[in-house]
Amino acid sequence: MSCNRLPKVASLTIAAVLLSASIPALAGSKKSEAQPDIAQTYLAGFTQGPAVQAYYKRFGGPQWFAGNGEAVTELAKVLRRAPLDGLAQGPSLADQVERARLMASSKDKQERAAAEQILSAAWVTYVEAIQRPSNDVIFGYPSLVPPPATAESVLTAAAAAPSLVQHLAEVSSVNPMYAQLRDAAWQQAASNPTAIPDPRIVKNLSRLRSLPKTDRFALVNIATQTLTMYENNQPVDSMKVIVGADDLPTPMISSVIYYATFNPYWNVPDHLVRKTTAPSVMKQGKSYLTVRGYQVMSDWTSNATEVSPDTIDWAAVAAGRQTIRVRQNPSAYNSMGKLKFSFANGEGIFLHDTPSKALFNKSQRTLSNGCVRLEDARRFGRWLLQKEPVAPSAAAEQFVPLPVGVPVYITYLTAQESNGKIAFLDDVYGWDAGGRFKPLGAAASAAR
Repeated sequence: MSCNRLPKVASLTIAAVLLSASIPALAGSKKSEAQPDIAQTYLAGFTQGPAVQAYYKRFGGPQWFAGNGEAVTELAKVLRRAPLDGLAQGPSLADQVERARLMASSKDKQERAAAEQILSAAWVTYVEAIQRPSNDVIFGYPSLVPPPATAESVLTAAAAAPSLVQHLAEVSSVNPMYAQLRDAAWQQAASNPTAIPDPRIVKNLSRLRSLPKTDRFALVNIATQTLTMYENNQPVDSMKVIVGADDLPTPMISSVIYYATFNPYWNVPDHLVRKTTAPSVMKQGKSYLTVRGYQVMSDWTSNATEVSPDTIDWAAVAAGRQTIRVRQNPSAYNSMGKLKFSFANGEGIFLHDTPSKALFNKSQRTLSNGCVRLEDARRFGRWLLQKEPVAPSAAAEQFVPLPVGVPVYITYLTAQESNGKIAFLDDVYGWDAGGRFKPLGAAASAAR
């Protein structure tokens, strides 16, 4: 027999017993004006409990128990699987939702009001968790960082939704790729829903939560060394890429590409200047720089001027006692190739062409200094610019704006969903095992 079909007296008695586990049992006790507010007592364990109460005093709330209670059932379902969303306390919150469902049948107005607010507090706690920005992702612009969820913002959106059930489903889905992986993991856990989720899945879902919520974006998966272009949240094209080596990993980034750079310079990374360029100049003289189109620059700014190689203590550079900027001019041998796509990230990471096409034949392509080399930069440029990518002139560093900024997301997805099943990929950087990206210094990052 379901709870809804029990006589009211029995229902309230059960509610009192169930609530005693985590919430003070108030059914059957006589209220007095001196007693504290019931909702306040029940919401004491919620971080945003006071904010939820304040919201209800002003606006009345989303009305969880309106209709046939489908919203309550949906909320409980969302919370049961919430450990996959990074909210370990989800199942215990689902238990409180079920207890609140029993409370809602009480004749006592305070208990019914408290039941309503318990559900809202549980929902706010959940949204707060899934909208919390990942500490492992570099956000290129402050506007890309998910704003903190507040009781007012979460409950206002819920109250305004034409269908509360649909609203819960949409918010908890986050984005299509996230929903596919999470739902497949939940389906696999159906035989043992109380089991601790595979931490690899939880980490992959955390990375996917930072995915741009737009219809058109580029996604680089470091784990598979591929770039995929999306329109209307569907893949429309893809290509191989080369990403950072184990000791120079490509970080996870959420940013926006606003322009393409034709005939780019290449700033030689500091470790290569120290290990290769400086010793070679000491052996071969200035001809080593001339043949490769290298210039020594005064600093790392856009207004830097060329410096004579004769003024440089190359032995000090080779020993690491002096740091200099070496720039390569555009040419057929330039390591940037003919196209570069920059985006804000603070680590000097960008997508670019490369003259070394043979490296794309390798199955494992963790070979760069941190930046992402593109198998077909012209094809990517055509998709970004929505026209044939043509340099305005032969001059160096020609900037061509995109018709509209395109979000780019560099991530590390080692768990993939296919036909409801989950496959795990190699943890090439060891980030699933607990490793993390270590930011570079300003000069070093500018060279990548």
